[in-house]
Amino acid sequence: MTSYTPPVGQEQPRRSRPLWLRSLITTACIVAALFVIELIDAATRYDLDQNGIEPRQVDGLDGILWAPMLHADWEHLLANLMPGAVLCFLVLMTRRFLVVTGIIWVISGVGVWLFAAPYSVTVGASGIIFGWLTFLIVRGLFNRDLWQILGGVVLFLLYGSILWGVLPTNPIVSWQAHLFGAIAGVLAAWFLASRDRKQKQPTATPGVAS
Repeated sequence: MTSYTPPVGQEQPRRSRPLWLRSLITTACIVAALFVIELIDAATRYDLDQNGIEPRQVDGLDGILWAPMLHADWEHLLANLMPGAVLCFLVLMTRRFLVVTGIIWVISGVGVWLFAAPYSVTVGASGIIFGWLTFLIVRGLFNRDLWQILGGVVLFLLYGSILWGVLPTNPIVSWQAHLFGAIAGVLAAWFLASRDRKQKQPTATPGVAS
């Protein structure tokens, strides 16, 4: 048996953490950040919530950026936390987190800004959660991947009941965020599947005339 000692000053390459561990750490960091934001919000008597989405007000457009990070109270945050953490982890495992979340974040927020009740202020991550859920449920159909389809079926059985939240059944709950978040999740799945298929298509070689 022989051993190898790298030359002085030459570092051995670090092994990258497995995807599941990186996804778990990222999810934990996001959850911790939401707790810190809610602590600050509570300490300021929930003044931060005024930075939510104000429908059809130009100065309320920036609420699209802040609203998913704000919650009305601890009960609101905790209600979103369990499904949100699970779905966040699963989306991170797809390696499409930034694109998917960005699409959902914008479409859900714009939908609220356009269609929410006047003089309301909408906060909460539920629009993102609905988008993550629909993305994970339908992406296998667009990707034509049996295992992803089966995973989507399992998720639908576990969390599908929350999709009733897209209906206007509770006047104090933003069904607009839920509805447009869910639509955005489907659009994200379609967009990524279409892009992947285009990237996999072989590039045509120009013919040469003899």
